[in-house]
Amino acid sequence: MNLTTKTLAELSDLFQSGKVSSREITEAFLAEIKAQDNQINSFVTLTEDLAREMADSSDSRRKNNTLLSPLDGIPITLKDVICTKGIKTTAGSNILKNFIPPYDATVWQKLKDAGVVLLGKTNTDEFTMGSSTETSNIGVTKNPHDLTRVPGGSSGGSTASIAANFCAGTLGTDTGGSIRQPAHFCGVTGLKVSYGRVSRFGTMPMASSLDTVGPIAKTAEDCAMILSVIAGIDPKDSTTVDKEVPNYREEIKKDISELKIGLPKEYFIDGIESDILESIEATKAILKELGAKFVEISLPHTEYAVPTYYIVAPSEISANLARFDGIRFGEGREGKDLNEIYSKTRNQGFGDEVKRRILIGTYCLSSGYYDAFYRKAQKVRTLIKDDFTKAFEEVDAILTPVAPTTAFKIGSISDPIRMYLQDIFTIPSSLAGICGISVPVGTSEENLPIGAQILGPAFKEEVVLRIAHNIEQNIAKDK
Repeated sequence: MNLTTKTLAELSDLFQSGKVSSREITEAFLAEIKAQDNQINSFVTLTEDLAREMADSSDSRRKNNTLLSPLDGIPITLKDVICTKGIKTTAGSNILKNFIPPYDATVWQKLKDAGVVLLGKTNTDEFTMGSSTETSNIGVTKNPHDLTRVPGGSSGGSTASIAANFCAGTLGTDTGGSIRQPAHFCGVTGLKVSYGRVSRFGTMPMASSLDTVGPIAKTAEDCAMILSVIAGIDPKDSTTVDKEVPNYREEIKKDISELKIGLPKEYFIDGIESDILESIEATKAILKELGAKFVEISLPHTEYAVPTYYIVAPSEISANLARFDGIRFGEGREGKDLNEIYSKTRNQGFGDEVKRRILIGTYCLSSGYYDAFYRKAQKVRTLIKDDFTKAFEEVDAILTPVAPTTAFKIGSISDPIRMYLQDIFTIPSSLAGICGISVPVGTSEENLPIGAQILGPAFKEEVVLRIAHNIEQNIAKDK
């Protein structure tokens, strides 16, 4: 029995019923990592000894009938921007290459309390700034489906760790598409939660009004199981919302025959690869067979989403990364005065993409430009959000492509603007603060994965998970 290819739900059932131990599951994943990750480079830090210790604790709890949750004993990974007490957390940056947090992020604390096993920390674009995992200080992660291609970003290490069968589940972050786009590139399922659904305390910030933490796994059911543990209000994060957390695993089993799904004309444009459009059409056909109704809708301000995002996000990046001065935070450099210390620390500590976004953001926030750029961008952001609000008065969810292309070759996109446009279909929903999921729906002629994006209203994760689950179940039947 190959344990590493099984879903999180299957492993949970095997472990809870006593058919296999957590230690056996953990050792199977560790063996896979050691055999393959030297080629893929998905891990920044492997927590081998800790994983065995946590697995043994889970096995003891099972013997004593004191299991903590359905996730107890299940090996997972964490994107390396999620703080783990006593375990290095680098954010893929030279400035934090030796940083060991003195506390745990809330999401990690919740997973620990649920009994999961931590295999390690996964690679990310530096401070999550990128769409390919090429900006990481430890080098690019490769796509397990084709080692000459990127896994997407910024959660590329996390999605690659699922696609390569290195773990049963993982957490990533999504600010403008950083869970959904790499999930599409790697052929896994990735959920971007509504802003405020999951605590961000202890997760290194990029753009504070946009950042979300969410699950990535093999299936929507697996994502639902993880979300049930990490969702909910957190007194340490004032942006979390006091809303009841549904039983997502039960919710996804409902049928979708009463749902109306929107098709936004602005998302089906020239430049999308034909294989992607064909896969979306096939997905639409499956949903129609299941009884879903389709409606053409308009999200008229979509064209302004990318420029709006690349004013709002860099402005917040500029403010958030100001703390990395080499004195309070970050690897400091010597200098004759504060200015020289700051200059050397940031010049040597930050990579080119991070510097680019800090400079853009500082400019947009500077005196005389704030109103013309940041304030205006926030007004356009409101218009984009209003588009979705109006659409969801008519439909329950929205079906779109995740990205215009499948996974591209490593090093093939050097123009920052072309790279930013990779997130053209994920950025609008991030600006609106709603939820969305990327679910695998096919492969291209080059045998590269293709995902479909399902968007839902804020705090309706159960709806997008249910649609994704229905798609997965019926694609599996077709095969």
